[in-house]
Amino acid sequence: MQQRSASAAKNLCRKILNHHNQIQSLKRPPCDVFINHRCIDTKRTISGLLFDHLSRLRLHPFLDSKNMRPGDKLFDNIDRAIHECKVGVAVFSPRYCESYFCLHELALLMETKKRVIPIFCDVKPSQLHVKDNGLCPGEELQRFTYALEEAKYTVGLTFDTLEGYVYYTILDL
Repeated sequence: MQQRSASAAKNLCRKILNHHNQIQSLKRPPCDVFINHRCIDTKRTISGLLFDHLSRLRLHPFLDSKNMRPGDKLFDNIDRAIHECKVGVAVFSPRYCESYFCLHELALLMETKKRVIPIFCDVKPSQLHVKDNGLCPGEELQRFTYALEEAKYTVGLTFDTLEGYVYYTILDL
């Protein structure tokens, strides 16, 4: 009787562990590279291409349009990915600074001391400014401005969508 109970207990443990392992395999892997971008400007060009290339290299990039599903909590998933990532890539574009989400993500990357690689896509660093549209508290504007200034003074890359080439940007203010 005891052998039967021990055997049943072992079977039950195996089933629980097997079920646990199946659930674990469904969870998304941690994020290696967080791609911060203005979707309207860059999803179909550099951001999407960067995501695909990093994926082929067997890295785990995070791009909101690729990693998030209907019903996901926007800030929860994005903030978690930023905290988990090793590196951030900020893809600046002409309308980047119009997006609260872009600026929030950039500020969080900077505040968590992540290494951030800026890519200036069809825009010069000197053209990037946080605008006060009256909807953001002053404290948020200050966070965003500080993060943007820090990123603008980081060695990055410049991407020209018309020419299709990338070159280093050391300081183009």
